[in-house]
Amino acid sequence: MAKHAVAAVGEIPRGGRKITEIKGRSIGIFNVEGKFFAILNHCPHQSGPLCLGQVSGFVEANVPGEYHFTRRGEIIRCPWHGWEFDLKNGQSCIEPDHTRVRTYKVTVEDPNRDSSSVELPYKAETYPVTIDDQYIFVEIP
Repeated sequence: MAKHAVAAVGEIPRGGRKITEIKGRSIGIFNVEGKFFAILNHCPHQSGPLCLGQVSGFVEANVPGEYHFTRRGEIIRCPWHGWEFDLKNGQSCIEPDHTRVRTYKVTVEDPNRDSSSVELPYKAETYPVTIDDQYIFVEIP
């Protein structure tokens, strides 16, 4: 599996997203409470741009009139027809056993480590360079 540097950690704030292209695939990277998740920017319903949709959560109620918001920032809704998917595992909120969107493994790593097996979006200079930020990597099989 090849790893691809897609962003510095600071580029995607909590609740934010970045849509990027890796090997011809449009992929959305989401920051959910400081953890990063990546999904294919393609709704399985009718191929809508899923990662452009609204990110929300669920409203739950134990008794009428008393409700609370759960899973804040973990659910994405396709902007075309409103299909909802879990950002953490790609499962459909309506048909979790039958419909899902592709997810990708995400890691946060120090760019100063040996990166000989990582495809970076830049070429290193021929003199020492210091990088103070961590980068987010997405693995594509």
